[in-house]
Amino acid sequence: MEAELKHARTLFFARQKQNQLTAMQQVALQIIAGIDLDEVLKASQEEKERTKRRLTRLMERERLKGACGHWSYDLNRHIALKQAFDRIG
Repeated sequence: MEAELKHARTLFFARQKQNQLTAMQQVALQIIAGIDLDEVLKASQEEKERTKRRLTRLMERERLKGACGHWSYDLNRHIALKQAFDRIG
């Protein structure tokens, strides 16, 4: 009984952590690029490809900012864009 409760607790916290990461990615993408991740994941393949092209352009712009040492470069923004790109798939 106790082992089952520990296992259930572990699963619960793992799901909570995953839900938290998902929510953070959704908010970050909405703020950074004005893209609703839920809508994109439900969209057609054509819409997903269009969003991936847009994210690719945004990542390239961010990469160029970083390479040039621009003051507005943000590693966290770059990471958020890449995570969203990977999530869309």
